[in-house]
Amino acid sequence: MLKCSTSLWSADLANLASEIHRVEPFSERFHLDVADGHYVKNLLFFPDQVKALRPHTRRPFEIHLMVTDPDGWIDPFAEAGADTIIFCHDSARDPAEVLRAIKTRGKQAGISLLVHEPIDLLEPYWPLLDIVTLVGTAMGIKGASMDPSIPGKISRARAIIARRGLKTEIEADGGIRRETVPQLLAAGVDFIVPGSLIFKNDPAQLRAWLAQLGSQSPNL
Repeated sequence: MLKCSTSLWSADLANLASEIHRVEPFSERFHLDVADGHYVKNLLFFPDQVKALRPHTRRPFEIHLMVTDPDGWIDPFAEAGADTIIFCHDSARDPAEVLRAIKTRGKQAGISLLVHEPIDLLEPYWPLLDIVTLVGTAMGIKGASMDPSIPGKISRARAIIARRGLKTEIEADGGIRRETVPQLLAAGVDFIVPGSLIFKNDPAQLRAWLAQLGSQSPNL
C-alpha cells in the first residue's frame, strides 16, 4: 500500500496543530523540512517548534535536514521528538558517521539525494539506511514539476534493495502531483511526501484514490 509522509510545509503554518489533526487519519507520518537559510534559502521548522507540535499527534515525525551541518542538529531534533532523521548526502563530510550518530540515538536514519545525484552514491551506506529520500525538484522549491529521471532512480533503488534483501524504504519528495503519483507507484516507491496534494484537496478522497491506484499496481 502506498503510504503518505505528509509535508507540513504545505499546511496552514498559522494553524499547524489543527492542520495536523485534520490530515492525521490519512497520513502514516509527518514530514518536517528543516532549512537553515544557508544550504537552501529558506528558514523552516526548528527543534522547539517540533517539540511544541509533538503532543498533537502520535504519528511519527520525519525530519528532513536541509542544513550545512547535519551532525549538529541530530541531538536537538532527537530530543524534540523526531522518529526519523534524514540528511542531504552532499551536506555531510562523512555520511556513514552521521547515519551512525542518528541510529545511536535510537532513531531511523536516512539520506536524501538531489535530482542530479545518482543512486551509486549510496553504495557504501545501504546497510545503515532505513530510508532513502529521492528529491524530485530543486531543493527548497515548492510547486515545481518532478524531474522525469525520478521513476528510473526509484526502480534502480528498488532493485538494489530487493537483491540485497534489505528493508530500506524508498520515499519520493517533490513534485508530488496527480499525474506523477502513478509513475512513482509503478516504479516501486513506498512513501510519497504530499504537500498541497493533501492539504488543498479532500484528504479522504485523496487516500481513496491512492488505494485505488495501489490495487491496480503490480508492485503492491
